[in-house]
Amino acid sequence: MHWPLLTLPFHWDELGQFVPAALDLYRDGAWVPHSTLPNVHPPGIMLLLAVVWKIFGFSILSARLTMLAIAAVGVYLSFLLAIRLSRKSPDAPAIAAVAFLLAAPLFYTQSMMVLLDMPAMTLTVLALLLFFDQRYAACALAATALVLVKETAISTPVVFAAWLWFREKRRGEAFYFLAPAAALGLWLVELHHVTGHWLGNDEFARFNVSQSLGFSHIVYAIGRRIYMLFLSDGHFLGAAALIAGWRLLRSKEWTVAGLVAVAQTAVVTLLGGAVLDRYMLPVLPILYAAFAVAASAWPRPARLCVQGAMVTLFIVGWFWNPPVPFPYENNLAMVDFVRLQQAAATYLEDHAADQRIATAWPLSDALLHPEFGYVRRPLNLTVVTGGVRLANLAKLNPRDFDVLVLYSAEWSVKGRVLDIHPIRSLVHAFLDPNVNATTEEIRATVGFVPALRWTRGGQWIEVYLPVPQPRP
Repeated sequence: MHWPLLTLPFHWDELGQFVPAALDLYRDGAWVPHSTLPNVHPPGIMLLLAVVWKIFGFSILSARLTMLAIAAVGVYLSFLLAIRLSRKSPDAPAIAAVAFLLAAPLFYTQSMMVLLDMPAMTLTVLALLLFFDQRYAACALAATALVLVKETAISTPVVFAAWLWFREKRRGEAFYFLAPAAALGLWLVELHHVTGHWLGNDEFARFNVSQSLGFSHIVYAIGRRIYMLFLSDGHFLGAAALIAGWRLLRSKEWTVAGLVAVAQTAVVTLLGGAVLDRYMLPVLPILYAAFAVAASAWPRPARLCVQGAMVTLFIVGWFWNPPVPFPYENNLAMVDFVRLQQAAATYLEDHAADQRIATAWPLSDALLHPEFGYVRRPLNLTVVTGGVRLANLAKLNPRDFDVLVLYSAEWSVKGRVLDIHPIRSLVHAFLDPNVNATTEEIRATVGFVPALRWTRGGQWIEVYLPVPQPRP
């Protein structure tokens, strides 16, 4: 199903953080990246990609195939987990659970992207299976690999250690789970040694810790998590199944899995300024198993109809963009974004390669680095704007550039379901309403007018040139 996208150029955080970090490790063995701003994310996936590129050579194809291979293992392990959690349930609900995962639009896109959360999902499920089998040393090893992929996953070995210590009274085995904490600690020491910051840089710490712990941000994050897990796409049908059959989720294994899911959700709700939905990927195999098992409370015809509708809505969600703000990476909107950036990059390379270009990140990085898949050689980027809002453009000096490229970096609220009173005031309180500068404002501010425009799936990208001067 990913065949048409195997060479899709890198998108957003892929080219902004994780691919540059992997290339630094691949090219010169730098554990802490230097070609992008270093942060707290451990180097586990970057190391794996560096090894793959050492064997096969650097390419977008090898990166995407590596991530898909990890995702395939994750699907298989999620199926085993669902079997384990549904042994006392009729009609093989594990099949429905894995169908939900395969059909989920978030998993479809994330399974090929060079990001951390899908590999963290695979390792979380592996650690759970090993814990259920009482293979605690192997579980601790899997948990160590997990935290070296995603630092917020430290909540999972903490749950395992607390369960063994307080519930099982197996305190010797509980000490195994000091290993993940020690491994993460060593990474933080190395990061601090290189950068002088425990989280890599002050900006990252401020955005993902200080600001995210504000009251309004926590309220928004909780609402976002509830919406994503229990309402978005077809999740409201799964939530209805949970209400009907939550009593079927009673066992030691369900308790441990539930604690892992709740702990992970709590960590990425309280920490992380962006509140991205992909942070919840490690929770999805547990959630979908719960949806499937709880639906056993319904008669078989009703259960099959609801589950079929849920899978159908998931697949529709690959292509349909919700009326509320969402990250493009949640579905195939990320492909529309990349294709638009490709179109503009191709035009600039063919017609404005020697001109001074001003644009916003991440297109700015895409134009400077051919390895990201957009250009064959670096272009002459002179100015990086802060975005497409009037306040950002007012800071530009039009004498510093010859071409201006602006685009829809976010799914706009304007003109959609949230753009009504009194919801509008709440949107402005908790979200960036993404009010872009108009063509007239751009002309008045920097003296540039639109020359070319591409649109796709509700997104757009536009090339602006200086206002033609009248001939004397």
